[in-house]
Amino acid sequence: MSPLLLRTSPKTHFHLMPTRREFIEYLCDQAQLGARLEYRKMFGEYALYLDGKVVAFVCDNQLFLKPTGEGRTFLGEVELAPPYPGARDYFLLSSELDEPDRLRTVLEITARVLKPLK
Repeated sequence: MSPLLLRTSPKTHFHLMPTRREFIEYLCDQAQLGARLEYRKMFGEYALYLDGKVVAFVCDNQLFLKPTGEGRTFLGEVELAPPYPGARDYFLLSSELDEPDRLRTVLEITARVLKPLK
C-alpha cells in the first residue's frame, strides 16, 4: 500500500455521544505538550489549540486532525472523516492516541504549517 494512501471513513453518523472531558484530558496527557496544548469547548464539542493555532477538533470522543500535506506524509495511510455534519474531511486519528511520541509529533507538524489565527 502506498504510504500516502487516503482512506475515506464509511462513518455517516454524528453526535452519538458528547465528548467526555476525561477523554480530552487523556489526549492532552498523551501528547505531553504541557501548557502549549489547550482545549476549548466549541459548538458542544472541543477544539484543540497548539501554540495558539487550532490543530484539531474532538467530537464524539474522536480526534480529527486538520489535514496538511506534511501531516499526511508523516502519518502515511490516513483515514478521512468529517468531524461534524457539513464539515470537510479531517484526518481521523485512532492508533496514534496510544502512541504519545507519534501523537505529539503530528500535532507539532500540523501547528508548524498552519497560519496563525488573526
